[in-house]
Amino acid sequence: MLDHTTKDKDRVPPGQRLTEGFPVLHYGEVPYYRDMSKWDFRVFGLVEEELTISYKDFMVLPRQAFKNDIHCVTTWSKLDNVWEGVAVSTVMEKVRRKPEARYVMLHAEGGWTTNLPLEDFLAETSFFGIKHNGELLTPEHGYPVRMVVPHLYFWKSAKWLRGVELMAHDKPGFWERNGYHMYGDPWREERYDFD
Repeated sequence: MLDHTTKDKDRVPPGQRLTEGFPVLHYGEVPYYRDMSKWDFRVFGLVEEELTISYKDFMVLPRQAFKNDIHCVTTWSKLDNVWEGVAVSTVMEKVRRKPEARYVMLHAEGGWTTNLPLEDFLAETSFFGIKHNGELLTPEHGYPVRMVVPHLYFWKSAKWLRGVELMAHDKPGFWERNGYHMYGDPWREERYDFD
């Protein structure tokens, strides 16, 4: 049985329950990489020049430690996650975005996508996760890189991330086209949008 203080309970959004595990939820097949020389990461769309980073170059980018709580739309929350990853600013300082860029579409393996306002993508708390609680991400949790946007429901933290597309206008990604909310604030319970 979980024993959390009142302070911890203040960190759990409405409709959520605490877990000490790290549930695995996804749609489709889990990608297993055998030849990392074929893996790359792209920043494209409304940028002056597209950026492509190889796996080798991505893995030597400066990393930071991050600590956060995560909240899944399926009602579980996990507190005090410790991550190692690359700050969004570290990658974005390598590109010049066009002034009309206001949104991003995260592109993951298998055609999976999710949308974010640019402001949320660039937040200091958002990063490209490589390790969770001291261990490399497993394939089921997004190896080799997943987006982490802890202030939104966890589906916005795309697993198996391969690219970021900068856009002028918001548009729905995979889950949003299939009934999930366009934004996903756990404190407002923005889970689904069937309008």
